[in-house]
Amino acid sequence: MAITASAVKELRERTGAGMMDCKKALTECDGDMDKAIDWLREKGIAKAAKKESRIAAEGLSKVIADGNYACLVEVNTETDFVAKNDHFLNLLDLTCKLILAERPSDMDAALALVSNGKTLNDLFVEAIATIGEKISLRRFAILEKGDNDVFGIYMHNGGQISVACVLENSKDEQVAKYMAMQIASMAPQYISRDDMPKDVVDHERQIQTEIVKNDEKFVGKPEKVVLGAIEGKVSKALQDMCLVDQIYFLDPNKKCGQFLKENNTSVKAFVRYLVGEGIEKRQENFADEVAKQMGQ
Repeated sequence: MAITASAVKELRERTGAGMMDCKKALTECDGDMDKAIDWLREKGIAKAAKKESRIAAEGLSKVIADGNYACLVEVNTETDFVAKNDHFLNLLDLTCKLILAERPSDMDAALALVSNGKTLNDLFVEAIATIGEKISLRRFAILEKGDNDVFGIYMHNGGQISVACVLENSKDEQVAKYMAMQIASMAPQYISRDDMPKDVVDHERQIQTEIVKNDEKFVGKPEKVVLGAIEGKVSKALQDMCLVDQIYFLDPNKKCGQFLKENNTSVKAFVRYLVGEGIEKRQENFADEVAKQMGQ
């Protein structure tokens, strides 16, 4: 019987198996969805589906560059132990290289990329079945530079943090690397105040206004003094969010903006990945976990 695309899609969603595996399973089982699920389970291909509800907050990120493009990826696992597995490391490396080469527009396009006849999604499903943990491509980013620009690339602790930045009108790779290290260690959110959304600034100004209003030392002071105090507090509060306003990590007597100016360059863009950031990690008692495994 003819196997429809909608049936393949449904089986893929229910099992997490690759598209070609789902099509083959439905063909082998004459289109019977339940039998196809059993067929995939028997082949070990649907093992991944059972792990979809688990929390994968460990793993590694990676950054590579080639020519005028750089790519960052984050691949998550359930435990940091698996992040040291050669199968996982090879998958991470392949994922990064494939995305850099093809530059997909979104996650669906990335997972549909093909290597040696298999999609990236298929390779992740196979890795899950082999390793026995949930493994997922969480995110990726692609940066582009001009011919007269330079990439700053840095990976901390084997990929717990990965950074790529673009320095304009510079070929100084050392300066670029220093900026990448600054971004890795100090985690700025923006390049400068000019890049900061107005609502972020307005929110901070609202908070600092209330703080100043409730500060007795400003009671009865001229409006100009009060407004100046508010703006000063806003600038101080937002300082660490902006790269150019941060204290340069190799020289506490200057800010990053000054360091960049001294080297006749500026940061055009940057991306920083901290593995697992924003993911709520499951907290379990080790003794309870052992007891659970022993059936107690």
